[in-house]
Amino acid sequence: MTRTKRGYIAHRRRNKIRLLTSKFLGGNSRRRRTRSIIQQKLRALASSHRDRDRQKRNFRRLWVTRINASIRENLLSFNYNKLINHLYKRKVLINRKILAQIAILNKHCLYTISNNIQSTT
Repeated sequence: MTRTKRGYIAHRRRNKIRLLTSKFLGGNSRRRRTRSIIQQKLRALASSHRDRDRQKRNFRRLWVTRINASIRENLLSFNYNKLINHLYKRKVLINRKILAQIAILNKHCLYTISNNIQSTT
């Protein structure tokens, strides 16, 4: 019986995995060995899944810090959590991201919003 050269499907599968990991850092051995490539790919996918949630968390912390800093800089009579509480009581639908942008770009506008909220409650 003649020898059959196997591996067209296997080569195609390995090349597909190699294309995913071709931009990864490391030595040549890590980029050439299929087992290392598969481990790298699994680890990268797990890290990206984990860090998507972490990124949302970090941005929210950044926005809160920016809002709090601008409130303290303007010497308003209340702090961040009281501002957010008054916003919810008055049903003002401005999220933290927009408030942080207002705090950076237009501090006078944030000061006006906070004074209006404070005077009506």
